[in-house]
Amino acid sequence: MRSFLADTFRVTGIQFTIAASIMIITIVVMAAVSGILYTKFSQTAENNTFLNNQQIVEQVNYNLDIYLRGMAQTFEMADDQILLNKGVPTASLREHLETILSTREDLVSVGLFTPEGQPIANYPNQAMRSNSGLTGQSWFTSALASPNHLSFSLPHIQNLYKGSYTWVVSMSKGISFTDERGRVDAVLVMDINFKTIDDLFRRVSLGQKGYVYIIDKSAGNIVYHPQQELIYSGLKYENVEQALKYTFGTYKDTSTGEDRLITIQTTDMVGWKIVGVSYMNEIVTAKREIGRFMVWMLPVVLLFVLLISAYMSAKISNPVRRLERSMAKVEQGDFDIQLQVKGDDEVGRLSRRFNIMVGRISQQKEQLIEEQEAKRRSELDVLQSQIHPHFLYNTLNSVVRMASIGKSEEVVQMITALSKFFRISLSKGKHIITVEEELEHIRNYLVIQKFRYKHKFNYVIRADEDVLSYSTLKLLLQPLVENAIYHGIEMMADEGAIEITASLENGQIVFHVRDDGLGIAPQKLSSLLSANAKQEGEGSGVGLQNVDQRIKLYYGNRYGITITSELEEGTDVRIVIPAMISDGEGRLA
Repeated sequence: MRSFLADTFRVTGIQFTIAASIMIITIVVMAAVSGILYTKFSQTAENNTFLNNQQIVEQVNYNLDIYLRGMAQTFEMADDQILLNKGVPTASLREHLETILSTREDLVSVGLFTPEGQPIANYPNQAMRSNSGLTGQSWFTSALASPNHLSFSLPHIQNLYKGSYTWVVSMSKGISFTDERGRVDAVLVMDINFKTIDDLFRRVSLGQKGYVYIIDKSAGNIVYHPQQELIYSGLKYENVEQALKYTFGTYKDTSTGEDRLITIQTTDMVGWKIVGVSYMNEIVTAKREIGRFMVWMLPVVLLFVLLISAYMSAKISNPVRRLERSMAKVEQGDFDIQLQVKGDDEVGRLSRRFNIMVGRISQQKEQLIEEQEAKRRSELDVLQSQIHPHFLYNTLNSVVRMASIGKSEEVVQMITALSKFFRISLSKGKHIITVEEELEHIRNYLVIQKFRYKHKFNYVIRADEDVLSYSTLKLLLQPLVENAIYHGIEMMADEGAIEITASLENGQIVFHVRDDGLGIAPQKLSSLLSANAKQEGEGSGVGLQNVDQRIKLYYGNRYGITITSELEEGTDVRIVIPAMISDGEGRLA
């Protein structure tokens, strides 16, 4: 069971890749969409709040303006009745004014006073208070200061009449009328029950905590506030100074310690400013609710996508897994296998082609085996052309001989040199190595041969420092040194010497392999590098001609081998190749 789960949900599996890709794409898309929606909904909620506040305040302003205009028309009706009557008071005037009072429940009283504050008439007829301070009240002084101009007072307690303490707004105006005494100046006042305005504004709410209040345009006095008692007691503060700067508009205020949205409208009738107050934290709460909804929705969607992606990825990956298992059997050599093909999708077509491929492989199996055998024989021939079997055979015999007589240190040195020799010979299949590696290769070869031919020769290898990093074909020097040992020194009675040098001359790399052996006869020397030359003795298997042909094949006919020799004096083999640098992949740059 554990193995099945591991195979089904392994990280490298196609099912996991498909499911993970779908999940990652979904998460990225959901995160992006959620962020966009959250930002959009938040902006929409804030804009809707602004717009809603403006609409509410505008509606309140509209209703208040209509109400005040209606009261002003009532006031003008009373003023007209006074002007139409020749005497004040008269029975006809009383009847008309009492009719006006009876039709408006929000009208408290109508009064007519001389500029000195003496009552001329009042409706309903009530006894005046002696200490009312009438001439000092704001509505009275406003009427005298601006005759024929209708003024509205701030809300106040009506204290003109005994037994009446109603909270009112007074409309007043300085008027003139004519009676039997002639032209008479007077002040007409009409008191409106403020409860009507109070009820109008108390029904208005901006959010859960928001409210609307009124200030006058001159001094910023609060005309109405739903929390009037807290204002008067100093427990609540309104930044009316800032509100006075606006006639219409919306702005944010933090003067009370809370972020508030202030919306202002001004009434046309009396110039009062309607100030709407809503709290920004209610907008933030709406944003939080949207955020919580997004956070709740995201796991639900991801779970749904996970289930769908698991199902879809399994539907896609299962046929691929069957194909993978079948290919694994073919890889192990089982060609007697056929896939059950279902459907005509890409996997189905791939399975049919797999069956055709396996059939063809099975038919060509024997032919392939024969071709591989031929190829292996050919590769062995190539290896045999690079590695002289007599050299390896003789070297191993020398190792066995030294081991049998207890020369373990010499055995270690010889095996080490042989290992390095073959490491460079193979060079990971590369044909190009550095001059330094080629000299190291020939040094290891000479170490091995020195063990085999005790007291037969000495050698020296010299190279310019600046030539070591250049590149050369590998195995150029070993056939030449091999010829020097086998054909120049081995038959000598005395100890011979071999000198190998590498130098950089005029943009070319020059190798010399010199020996002081028997030398080469002139007639043989002239034909040694010809195409019909016959290799003799135990050469390296490649020979001088082979080396010369390889150089010309790689570098051109102007490069190659030059041999100078004298009998009983020795031989000097000179190799010239261009100075070039390898590209690091075993190819000349």
